[in-house]
Amino acid sequence: MRRSAALVLVCLLAPGTTLAQQVADSSYSPPIAAPAYETGAGPTVLIDETHHNFHTAGGRYLTFANLLRRDGYVVEPSSEAFTRETLATADILVISNALAEENVEDWSLPTHSAFDSAEIVAVREWVAGGGALMLIADHMPMPGAAVELAAAFGVHFSDGFALDIERRTGTITFRRSDGSLVDHAIVDGRNADERVDSVVTFAGQAFRVVAQAEPLMVVPAGITLLMPVEAWQFSEETPHLSAEGMLQGAVLHHGEGRVALFGEAAMFSAQLGGEERLPMGMNEPTAAQNYQFLLNVVHWLSGLLD
Repeated sequence: MRRSAALVLVCLLAPGTTLAQQVADSSYSPPIAAPAYETGAGPTVLIDETHHNFHTAGGRYLTFANLLRRDGYVVEPSSEAFTRETLATADILVISNALAEENVEDWSLPTHSAFDSAEIVAVREWVAGGGALMLIADHMPMPGAAVELAAAFGVHFSDGFALDIERRTGTITFRRSDGSLVDHAIVDGRNADERVDSVVTFAGQAFRVVAQAEPLMVVPAGITLLMPVEAWQFSEETPHLSAEGMLQGAVLHHGEGRVALFGEAAMFSAQLGGEERLPMGMNEPTAAQNYQFLLNVVHWLSGLLD
C-alpha cells in the first residue's frame, strides 16, 4: 500500500477526527409500514452493555433500540455477565463491539477476549437451546475481542480493517444487482415493501465462515484487509491481503437457535459525526435501506423469516 493512501485514510477515518465525536441521531425515525408486533408484545432483545461495548442501547445504538421498539420488540440493556440464568430472560441477544478491559484505552496488539470461557459456553448452549444471537464486531480491536466467541460457532473474525484503498474510504456498498448482497429471505423481507437492494457499511473487518453458514454480504473486489499492530496506524509495512470474497454479514443455525454475524457496526446505527455533525449509518442518504435490512435480520432471528 502506498504511504500516501495510508495517510489519507488516517486523516479521514482516525478516532481523533470523526469517530471520537460520534453521537446518536435521536431525530432519526424511518417509517415502519407494518410493525411485526403490537407495541411491547414482541420478543425480548437484550443489548449487551457489560463488556465495555462501544455501542449500547442508550448510546450509539439508541436508534437501533428505538427502531426495534417501534417494531414491537421489548428492548433492554444487559449489564450482567452471560450465564444460563441471565440469558434465560432473552429471546435475542445483541453484542456489538465488545472490548476486553485491557483494550479499552489501548487499541493495539495483543487484543484480548472480552468474554471468559464460561460466558462463551453459556452463550453457545443458550443458542443451541433456541436462543438467537446477533454478534457484531467492527474493525480492530473489536474482532480480536470477539474472536473466541465467534469461533464457538465456526466463524473466523479478522482483527483488522476492511478498506477501499484506491477510493480512500471505508464505505462499502453491497448490492443485490452484483451478488455482493446475497439472495436470502432476509434480503427479500416478508413482502415487496421490505425488499432490500443495497446495504452500506462504514469501515469494519471481513471474516470467513464454516460451510453451513449462509452468506449475506460478500466483500466485493477492490477491498483490502489491513492488519496493523495499532488501530488506525497504517504504513507500507502493514500486513494486508485482498478481502474479496470474504464476508461482512452471514447467518447460521446452531442447534435449535440462530446466529447472525456482522463485521461492521455503524451500518445499524444512526449517528452524527465530527464538528459538522455529518450523518453516518442508517441516516446516511446512500444507506437508506439499512434500517429495513436491520429489521429483516431481527425478523429472521425471531423466526418470522426462513
